Amino acid sequence: MPLIGFHASHEQIDPGSLLKAVCLAEQAGFDAAMCSDHFAPWSARQGQSGFAWAWLGAALQATSFGFGVVNAPGQRYHPAIIAQAGATLAQMFPGRFWLALGSGEAANEHITGDPWPIKPVRNARLGECVDVMRRLFAGETVTHDGLVAVDRAKLWTLPERPPELIGAAVSAETARWVGSWADGLITINQPHDTLRRVIEAFRTGGGEGKPIYIQIHLAYAHDDETALAIAFEQWRTNVFSPPLCWDLELAEHFDEASKFVRKEDMHGSVLISSEPGRFVEWLGELADLGFDGLYLHHVGLEQRPFIETFGERVLPELR
Repeated sequence: MPLIGFHASHEQIDPGSLLKAVCLAEQAGFDAAMCSDHFAPWSARQGQSGFAWAWLGAALQATSFGFGVVNAPGQRYHPAIIAQAGATLAQMFPGRFWLALGSGEAANEHITGDPWPIKPVRNARLGECVDVMRRLFAGETVTHDGLVAVDRAKLWTLPERPPELIGAAVSAETARWVGSWADGLITINQPHDTLRRVIEAFRTGGGEGKPIYIQIHLAYAHDDETALAIAFEQWRTNVFSPPLCWDLELAEHFDEASKFVRKEDMHGSVLISSEPGRFVEWLGELADLGFDGLYLHHVGLEQRPFIETFGERVLPELR
């Protein structure tokens, strides 16, 4: 059985409450955790966006979890700064921290005032960032002039082992490219046939033998109607496929785009039920696809009922 992780959503929950939630998740029997790294939420209804890197140090200290964070170097973040942050956490908490790297979304990156590049350019920029970060982790003094610029950067504090760089991908095309440079893959829940294609593309692209993780959005409540209402209220701005979700800039834009999303549309991107047994079934099917880790994101604001119920009635059944 793969590890079962807790996803900490900074867009929805304030950092103090999120720290309490991840501690509760460890007590309930989750194996690990990961978090988002946003400058803004997807919707005014979500209403939060704490700084992930400040929170990660506290969360690593407060738990024994391994942690990952989804990050997009190249525009909002300079790759040397992310390398320094990752190296520092890996030095303090050996073997417990990994970075998932993606090409980013305008909702977070537009704040720099720089133009938002097209997807092929963003991928090329990410590739340069990965190369810069690996060279820094290797102790090199790095100068680079390309889609990102680096001038004589050197990390003076290095861990014994650098953090793994996991590639984030939704499509098979991106997963194949990710296989050529990443230490592993993370994707999101999609139809099983699509997931099989993503996994196969990653493996044939160079990812054979490397870990594969999946983030799963779900909504749990004491009855199906409430679970669906939670998903619709909090997550209807997150049902859009690329390129729309890549290119919208403000929470208001996502809220406007979601005006015509119906409650029944939520089932396409969120697992929704009041029955713990249904989640056991769904998650078991995903485990059978070959994932090494399932990271569960309850899309509601209140995390305790989800954490406690899954700790008592879902995780033991999966194991």
